[in-house]
Amino acid sequence: MRTLIAFWNILKKDIHNYYLKPPNISWGIIFPLSWTLMQLIRSPGNIEIIELLPGLMAMSVLFGTTSMLAVTITFERKGRSFDRLLLAPISLNTLVFAKLSGAIMFGMINAFVPVAFGAFFADLNGINWGIIIIAIFLIAVTSALIGLLIAVSAKEVFEAQTFSNFFRFPMLFLCGLFMPIEQLPNFLKPISFCLPLTYGTDILNGMITGNSILNTTFSISIMLIFAISLFYLCQRNIKKNWIL
Repeated sequence: MRTLIAFWNILKKDIHNYYLKPPNISWGIIFPLSWTLMQLIRSPGNIEIIELLPGLMAMSVLFGTTSMLAVTITFERKGRSFDRLLLAPISLNTLVFAKLSGAIMFGMINAFVPVAFGAFFADLNGINWGIIIIAIFLIAVTSALIGLLIAVSAKEVFEAQTFSNFFRFPMLFLCGLFMPIEQLPNFLKPISFCLPLTYGTDILNGMITGNSILNTTFSISIMLIFAISLFYLCQRNIKKNWIL
């Protein structure tokens, strides 16, 4: 019971204090929103909008989750409030899960911003939203863990955002968000399949456009493996940089 209370209070504090911080608004909301508007304006046909929707959703999750982790953890480390959390009588896993949960929620909410706009221009009936929600959740989890790995090494918010961009912007072109992986040069294709976002985007493509290149069950399994591996790396780096 005490663990649940601690988890909820950490999550509630993050939601109240950090969701509307400028870095979250700029990178987590405004950037995906402006990209969505740009793509919708240049795509007057329904078919083109449907084809763009999976990439826009995946990008919104990616930028929302990584921005959230960079803000919450970096601000608290700078203000020494994170040190108090580390000294609190709760497990490290509880603390990490609480921090990740806020970022995951923020990213999943962002994912449906393009959907809201796309609904005005395209018919979204017949889409398997259950599988899409699972894919969005897994994208949010893996993206949040990548953001946590970055936040562990950053001391300032601008540093965390800069480090994040080294990963986020290449993913826009390597993970099939807007350019099919089949059209990438052969030497870049192996890199694409080493990124968890590739599998999440492929699931979204399959459910929305029917143009997936991988089996949905296989992609979900690979993303779960990525999530477990990234969580292990996060735990190891946290213990190394924050505990010891």
